Amino acid sequence: MKDLSRRQFFNIAAATGLSLAAPRLSGAMRTYSAEITSRYELPADYTLHISHGLVEVAPNRILSTVTYNDQFPGPLLRLKEGRSVQIDVFNDTDSPEQLHWHGQQVPIEIDGSAEEGTPFIPAHGVRRLEFTPGPAGFRFYHSHSVARANLGSGQYGGLVGPVYIEPNQEKGDFDREVFLTLKEFLPSLARGGDMPMDFLVDRSESADLRRIGDRNDKAAKSTVKGFEVGYEVFTINGKMLGHGLPIKVRPGERVLFHVLNGSATEIRSLALPGHMFEVVSLDGNPVATHVKVPVLWIGTGERVSAIVEMNHPGIWILGDTSDDDRTRGMGIVIEYSGKHGKPVWVKPPPFHWNYLSFGPQTPRIKEPDHIFTLLFEKQQAAEAGFNRWTINGQSFEKGDMSAMKPLLQLDYGKRYRLRMRNASDDIHPMHLHRHMFEVTRFNGKPTSLLKDVVMVGGFQEVEVDFVANQLGLSLFHCHMQLHMDFGFMALFECG
Repeated sequence: MKDLSRRQFFNIAAATGLSLAAPRLSGAMRTYSAEITSRYELPADYTLHISHGLVEVAPNRILSTVTYNDQFPGPLLRLKEGRSVQIDVFNDTDSPEQLHWHGQQVPIEIDGSAEEGTPFIPAHGVRRLEFTPGPAGFRFYHSHSVARANLGSGQYGGLVGPVYIEPNQEKGDFDREVFLTLKEFLPSLARGGDMPMDFLVDRSESADLRRIGDRNDKAAKSTVKGFEVGYEVFTINGKMLGHGLPIKVRPGERVLFHVLNGSATEIRSLALPGHMFEVVSLDGNPVATHVKVPVLWIGTGERVSAIVEMNHPGIWILGDTSDDDRTRGMGIVIEYSGKHGKPVWVKPPPFHWNYLSFGPQTPRIKEPDHIFTLLFEKQQAAEAGFNRWTINGQSFEKGDMSAMKPLLQLDYGKRYRLRMRNASDDIHPMHLHRHMFEVTRFNGKPTSLLKDVVMVGGFQEVEVDFVANQLGLSLFHCHMQLHMDFGFMALFECG
């Protein structure tokens, strides 16, 4: 029998979705949190409560999950570049939590990674975080707790929220901003199919990497595929398509959409019939070349900021190009002033996402002080039916983090190149904590693109450069929760 695609497989399996049931935060717990506030002389600039809450994704469709401030997504935090901020984070649940400030260059004690040594936010406890936000741009915050097979933990729930760090001088030719968080709910486990990768430009594979992957598959003790995660409910800003307020626009208006893929495991797409997206930044960092594209493709943990000129009046669906995911909620209505009727969806023609198009035409890349080659491999269904992942043959063991020695030793201030070689058939959105990196070569072609997550295609190679400017440990991992929980992480140490 021909393998089902990963998306087709979960269309069949979605009916077995697991509930994230949990009680709503009690009044007594709120009183407890208020008492803790008295420890500090002055109130914080922001307060976040991690608590069990309800998310009404559609009328008579209410999900119970863990949220920030009883809402999903968590509140938009607009911070100022270079201006210190204090944030109180209350954990009103029964489990310790980590809150990761994704894309920011902050100290270990703030970053939100137990692997690096960030203190937990204790159950029924609070931590006051004080730090200087930066760099400027579109960032986000999310849980960094280990989930493994517990699909009610980590980023599978509602612990995701956007951050915008305002630069000292805001520039941009747009009329207003709209923030969108893409997120799935009600996850379930099923045996995996193939991950679609045809949206990436240049699908050529490395014959060497394919040989390694085939060898690993033949050596696997299991003849079945490892578990993957599928979802039943799809949302934008916590609402299924047709059940949230429409985005109302005027003809001629230029709207800057800040789009966050807050998924635990999924790569998302977004299209708006009759309109083009002018991409102005990736992961919050301005791109050298503004390109108009018909579809946005956004890896797990990536962000895209794009201007849309509202020049095609009507009532449209801004939604995922997957019919199954869109009809199950991954969309939002765009409504022009004075227009009435049912929202319309028109499928866009096939479009290949190309990182290279956003970089400079003639990239100038500095030579690194050192090059590290990192080989990513999959051991099929090797750990209680889950795939085990390795970097250079090492699988990160979360059971005893003290035993995990740093994979790479770095010297402060030096420039390093990571040559990432993916010997698996999965796409891996790779993320390095507390640093920005420059994508310098994508599948053999040079570029210069500042990011903090980059998708490495199956049996492909990507190179990124970064300057080791953060002392101590920094976590490097695939941003798919299922992958990082089963070994796909490593520590870099800078001294």
